Amino acid sequence: MRLMFLLVFVVGILIAGYAGFTALQQFAGYDREITRLKKLAAKNVKTGGVVIVAKPLAFGKTLKREDVKVVRFPTTAIPKNAFRSIEEVFGKEEEEKPPRAVLRIMEPLEILSKTKVSEFGEDAGIASRLGQGMRAFTLRVDVASGVSGFLRPGNTIDVFWTGRVSKQTITRLILDGIQLIAIDQISDEDRNRPYVARTVTVAVTPQVVAALAQAQATGKLQLSLRGTNDTEESGQINFTQNDLLGREVVAKKKAKVCTIKSRKGAEVKTITIPCPKE
Repeated sequence: MRLMFLLVFVVGILIAGYAGFTALQQFAGYDREITRLKKLAAKNVKTGGVVIVAKPLAFGKTLKREDVKVVRFPTTAIPKNAFRSIEEVFGKEEEEKPPRAVLRIMEPLEILSKTKVSEFGEDAGIASRLGQGMRAFTLRVDVASGVSGFLRPGNTIDVFWTGRVSKQTITRLILDGIQLIAIDQISDEDRNRPYVARTVTVAVTPQVVAALAQAQATGKLQLSLRGTNDTEESGQINFTQNDLLGREVVAKKKAKVCTIKSRKGAEVKTITIPCPKE
């Protein structure tokens, strides 16, 4: 009986030891897996909150809280001017901030940035699109000078001036690559239909405003539409009627005339003589 008890006791000890050893191995495996996951997590891309559009938004619409939401986004890919929280867009709930207006059409899941909406209380007018030190200036156009109605807000144009200089007509590039911010009273960049305008408004510095005013008063302005991705400078461009006809203007050298004066009594005569060789 004692032998049986001793045998059971020894078997129990062995089983307990094996179970303890197995448990220790399992715990060690867990530790290794936790360490591996921590290293893997350290290599993952860091994310941060960013405000995106939750539904289609039209130009001029008043922005509301249900129009946007916050999602996680890789921090390295978030634009610097993007809104990072709902409070940043609308202010704190206890504050009564005036609403913002949408400045361009936006599609769902598009990141909401500060350039796409107005400041608090501002509408979607052109004043909200003027940068620091810039001024809005309006030019008169017609079907021909306004590129046949294909201009729209957001386009980039060159401005040519045609007028009289030194008794000849000249066409000159006076402004290179300026942006249109409105066509007549329309400032919606997403208007795609051709529209024959009577005026166009550009964003320029005060010095350029003075230049445009002088050009518009002394000659005729012609607008030239640039391509969407064209940022190349055109350089100095001048064209005259002689350039158009392919003529060269040669200045005629005035012949030198040599004279002497002859006096006979009270009468003085001027006599032309050959000029001495130089």
